Formats: sequence, structure tokens, C-alpha cells
Amino acid sequence: MLIIFNDLQMAIELQKRSRSFEIMKLFNNIFCIQVVLLLAPVYAGNLSKDLQNLAGTATVNVIVQFNSAPSAITLNSVTSKGGSLKKQFKKIPGAVYSLPTAAVNDILNNMNVKFASLDRPVKGALDYANPAMNANLAFSSGWTGAGVGIAVIDSGVDPNNPDVGNRVVYSASFIPGDASTTDAFGHGTHVAVIAAGNASASTGNNATRTFRGMAPSAKIINLRVLDANGAGTDSQVIAAIEQAIALQSTYNIRVINLSLGRGIQESYQLDPVCQAVEKAWNAGIVVVAAAGNGGRDNSMGTNGYGTIASPGNDPYVITVGALKDLKTTTRADDVIASYSSKGPTLLDQIVKPDVVAPGNLIISGNVPNSTVTTLYPNNVVPKSYYLANNSAQISSAYFTLSGTSMATPMVSGTAALMLGKDPTLTPDQIKARLMKTATKTFPWAWSTTDPISAVTYTGYHDIFTVGAGYVDANAALNDSTVSAGTALSPRALFNSTTGAASLDYSYVAGASVIWGSSVIWGNSVIWGSSVIWGSAANNLTQGSSVIWGSSTSSGFSVIWGSSVIWGSTSLFDTALATRGE
Repeated sequence: MLIIFNDLQMAIELQKRSRSFEIMKLFNNIFCIQVVLLLAPVYAGNLSKDLQNLAGTATVNVIVQFNSAPSAITLNSVTSKGGSLKKQFKKIPGAVYSLPTAAVNDILNNMNVKFASLDRPVKGALDYANPAMNANLAFSSGWTGAGVGIAVIDSGVDPNNPDVGNRVVYSASFIPGDASTTDAFGHGTHVAVIAAGNASASTGNNATRTFRGMAPSAKIINLRVLDANGAGTDSQVIAAIEQAIALQSTYNIRVINLSLGRGIQESYQLDPVCQAVEKAWNAGIVVVAAAGNGGRDNSMGTNGYGTIASPGNDPYVITVGALKDLKTTTRADDVIASYSSKGPTLLDQIVKPDVVAPGNLIISGNVPNSTVTTLYPNNVVPKSYYLANNSAQISSAYFTLSGTSMATPMVSGTAALMLGKDPTLTPDQIKARLMKTATKTFPWAWSTTDPISAVTYTGYHDIFTVGAGYVDANAALNDSTVSAGTALSPRALFNSTTGAASLDYSYVAGASVIWGSSVIWGNSVIWGSSVIWGSAANNLTQGSSVIWGSSTSSGFSVIWGSSVIWGSTSLFDTALATRGE
């Protein structure tokens, strides 16, 4: 079975803050399933790599994508191989089947099959963070996300949580045999409170700190896909996305939050979850996805580059990396978290993440007796931290977690604020404004030492680490530029002969792309000044800045020298050829 990333796992990169919080070990059990990325994964025809290597399994669940809506004859041609139809999707032309392992190759005889892949497992990957995002300025201006629906596709949302419970307007479970929609794992509630918590449990005359979410008046649509261990599957996530689209007008669902993911096995053009998120995007729903927590992973010899998870690899969605706010409300001292996954994406070489937001040691909603709380009780926030005269009481409302899972709802909530102010904004305009107004002044390099392993990590604030920069909610709300076209994340190109690198915005045929189409949306505005690139003389538009050059630090040269990421020929181009593009 493919081992995937859990966005909650690297989540606990806790440091010594006070006697109230101990240093927690990184998740090394069911929560901490490390990213294991296949070296240069390839596929043959329309059968995914993991399907080609099946062994010792009597039956297997397979997601089959068809080139067009399947007819009854097409559906029967698959079930006639001895399997059974488990679910037919509504928005993408595909279905989930249970098939005998020996019959999987026979699927290829169906000429209408676009791509077949395993129903893969997925995992779930404020007091300072909220003002650091400048959300307090938005709140003081009256923007709270009122009326906007945020679909949280996660482990459920606790209806008893005081900060969001009464604004959970719809709940459904997509876990077979488990109709409960509450949060047995403890991850989804934490995510929901970051996106839309109203600080009910930390407000009043007795409160010394307030943990308000980004869009405290937004509605929550609770779509549970992760079980009590934080585990789910591709098909469950796809079904939840389709339900969000179906309920879009009923609950004004304008944002989907995906603080979960798994390793990349094929191009985003063939990945079934990526195809589902594109359907939501095209339906007018902003999709925000976690980058992943593989930034420390050097199993490919890339110093954590090339570790973006799916569906964060899709160029349409907004992919979010995690920053450390260092427990201050100022943005000036914030740096990237060492575990935050970096681009470019495997196979497609898409520039990711798109933006970054605080995601380290975030205090948010707790679920008493959930799996996370039971295993890590020291992460429960004592009332003495935020209420006066409660030094001996343990809070049932708040818990501390870290990871790109926590950074993602920071951006989902910001999108809700923007849509609350201007409901006419499209997903592409939201993405473009967030990237254009993001803060782009980071220190060039930084170092951090893990308090448990004593290993020192050095990182750089480059395009594959911070994208277009640090989301500024207030700046995004006050930007009035209306763009036209799509906000596709660019594809990075590298010429191994000349050593030159560039960004490609035209890789999707027929797409009218925002970036570079005018002075306002030019490269230097979206991707930042020379500060990010480290040299005023070598900027992005010249294609020869510090990050791209051969004389850079070893942290960057591995990107361009690694056959794991680039290979001798691009599988992205192979995918296009397969699709006839």
C-alpha cells in the first residue's frame, strides 16, 4: 500500500514555550506516516503505476475515469470482469469498482477508459496568527465572511464546539459504514475553527487572549471523509467535493478547504482527485489545499524540494505552505516552517506552493476525547493561558497543532472574507489578488534546530518554498483590481544544455492567463521583488536569478540537477501527448 503524508503528522513540531507545554515527539505512529515519494513515478498507457505493481491481493478498489460519461454498456464491460460497482461519480465521468486483482489489466480493453488508478488512502495533514495575517484589521472594518459557506472536507466538525458549532449548517459522512459526522479524530474541528471560529470560548471580561478565526461569521459545511485515525480514500474525497458542488447554491458554498493529501503518482491531468477539484473550481468554488509536510524529506536527495502533495499539485487551486509566526503579531520576523513542502511538483513541474500562511503552533478548536487529544493531552491549552483566575483548569475548547493543515484554513477564511465583501469575485480573481498582495519581503536564508533530533535545517525563501509570498488578508480585501483570465500556477522549465530556466504560462492550450498580461499582473508583481531572488541584477523576468543559476547554494542546485524531478524527458509532455494535446 502506498504510504502517504498526514498533514497533521509533522504537525506537532512543538518547541519549548513554557511549563504548560512539553516538547512533543513528532508523530511516528498512525498520525505520522511520512511522505514516501516514488522515484520518478511513471505510468503505462491508462493504468497507474501502483495498479501495475499489485500482488497478493484478491480484490482491489479501483477508480476508473472514462473519456466521456459511461453508458450502461461501458459500466457492464467493467463489472463483467468479476468486480462490482461501488459508486458512480456525478461531476467527473468515473466510478469506483471492486475488482479481482487478476482482472485489472482487462480494464484496458475498454477503449473508453481514460485512466485507472487505485482508490488511494489520504490523510489529514490564532492568538498570534490571526493578527499576523492582518485579519484583525479586516474584522475591525466589518468583514467577517457572513453568508459565505466554507466546505471543510476533513475528519468532521464537533457540533458542540462553542466557536463554530451553531454555524455548522450541513453535515454528511462519506465513510462507508460510518454515518457519524462528528470529529472522532480531532483534526477537522481544529481546521474549521481556524477558518471560521468566532472565539466564543475565549471572549469576555475574563479573557486575556482571544482565538478568533479568519472569517468568524462564515457558515461551515461539514463533509467528513477521514475516520478516527485520520484515514480516508480518494473516492471519499471526490464524493465530498461533488456534494459541495451540488449544495453550492443551497448554502452559498464558495470555498472548499482540503487540509489533507497524499503522494503524487501521475500528472494532475490524470489524477482523479485533481480532476474533481477542477470541477469545483470551474463551478465557481475557491479550492484551497495543503502543500504537505515533506519539507525535511531528503529521500530523493532534493532537500525537500519536489514534495508537494496531491491535490495541491493542481495548477488551478490555491496551495498553501506553512510559516512560523514565532509567537508575535508582527509579520516581519516570520519564516517558513522547515517541514512545509516545496515545489516544483513531481511530473508536471508546476510552481507550488502559491502562497504561505502561519501554520506552526496554532491554537484552535479542540475535541475532547478525540484520538488526537487522547494521545497528546499536553497539547490541550490550559485555561490559564487565555482566561484570568483559571490557573488550575484545563480547557476543553482549544488545542495546539502545527502543519500546512493549519495554514490552509487561514487562506480559506481569507477567501471567505473577500467573497463576503465582493460576492462577484471568481476563484481566479481571488487567487490572483491573494498572490499579488502577499508580502514578499523575507530574509534570504534562515536556520532552525529541531529540539528533539538536534538536527539543524537551513532553508531559503524562494519561489518553490513561499510561492508569491505571505498572505495579507487586509491588503487582499483592499485590492480593487479586477483581472480577466485564469490564475494558473506556472510551470517551471529548465534547459539542461544552457542552464537557463524560465516560467511557462501557456502549457494549458487555449487558456487566457492573468500573469504577465499587463503591468499590474506582471511577473515582478506576482512573484515579488529581487529580495526573494537574492540579487537585484538577476531577477525572475531574466530567467537567470540566483535560484535559477548554477552557482547557487546546494539547496537549489539539486532542483535542476535531479533526474527525480526533471528526468531526461518530461512526463508532463507524455501526459499531454496521451491526451492528444
